[in-house]
Amino acid sequence: MGSSHSDLKAFPDEARRDAGFNLDFVQRGLDPQEWKPMKTVGAGVNEIRLRDASGAYRVLYLATRPEAVYVLHCFQKKTERTSQHDIDLAKIRFKAIPKPVRK
Repeated sequence: MGSSHSDLKAFPDEARRDAGFNLDFVQRGLDPQEWKPMKTVGAGVNEIRLRDASGAYRVLYLATRPEAVYVLHCFQKKTERTSQHDIDLAKIRFKAIPKPVRK
């Protein structure tokens, strides 16, 4: 969603490779290697936690919908707490996901 793809491509090689590996796990219905729920963003949103020599990186995603895994936001974490800006951006993208059609 949004700039997530280009933001992920801007990660350093090791962090980008680890993110891709973990997103592949998620696409296959498995848990990533290191993750935690991000209820502050929305129900079902999780955070993949990555670390390499240059720092900490995060990928926020939603994998509870049958049609897709939605990557909401990718960023380098610069402080111990996730910044309000990063949370707010992920919330906006979460709310932009089309609601499922009920039959």
